[in-house]
Amino acid sequence: MILLHKLKDFFIGILIGAGAILPGVSSGVICVITGIYDKLIASIFNLFKDFKKNFTFLLPLAVGGFVGVFLFGNILKTLFNMLPVQTSFCFIGLILGSIPLLVKKINHEHTFKTHYLLFTIASFALGYFLVILENNFSFNLVSDYSFGFLVLSGFLMSIGVIVPGVSNTVILMCLGVYSVYINAIATLNLSILIPMGIGLSLGGIIFLVIIKYLLKHFYMQTYYSIIGFTLGSVLVLYSPISFDFVGFISVILLVLGFWIAGKLERI
Repeated sequence: MILLHKLKDFFIGILIGAGAILPGVSSGVICVITGIYDKLIASIFNLFKDFKKNFTFLLPLAVGGFVGVFLFGNILKTLFNMLPVQTSFCFIGLILGSIPLLVKKINHEHTFKTHYLLFTIASFALGYFLVILENNFSFNLVSDYSFGFLVLSGFLMSIGVIVPGVSNTVILMCLGVYSVYINAIATLNLSILIPMGIGLSLGGIIFLVIIKYLLKHFYMQTYYSIIGFTLGSVLVLYSPISFDFVGFISVILLVLGFWIAGKLERI
């Protein structure tokens, strides 16, 4: 059973890593739909309070994350290129399947109030705005990527990694460094990856502190905002389908993804 949990965390880590490089897929959303988001934050901040327990939880996620970025992310990228509709609908199923379980979880732990839905609506609207931005906003802020600018890019990218539903690709695209980032991963260009990694680490720490504070003092409001961002990420992935073989398979994969999301939560 312990090995099963570690394998599950390893594969979740792979998806988290892949989510860090694929357009429309948020690493934070992956954490939410697999039910580890708040546990992950708690383990990071309490690492040295119970080092063995937290380290053994974080290690397979971290290893899986590296595999996801450098190996499996390329496989998913190929799937999105070769089978974009089918792959997208599978992810949509995963996202939608996670929402009822997430709502049940947070409402079981805290008392629901109707006005919490306003946070969902507001974050969904912001997510929709980011979808429009990602589809239409395209320019380069700089032509020469200095060390400082790459650190700043990694810092801002961390928002998309930490906050569920906020795609880090829209941030990198607005900064004009997304293609540079992808090529650096493919070629292991450390002159690009190191400064971006420094910025990502610094930003990750800062935004994790913010998220931890919000979860501690505004738990329901924060999670209902996360639900809105998560639903907004569906808009990034959705594309119209026709009533043909591709459309039929896409619907089947959506249902399968919905079912898998429920199973992942119960493992």
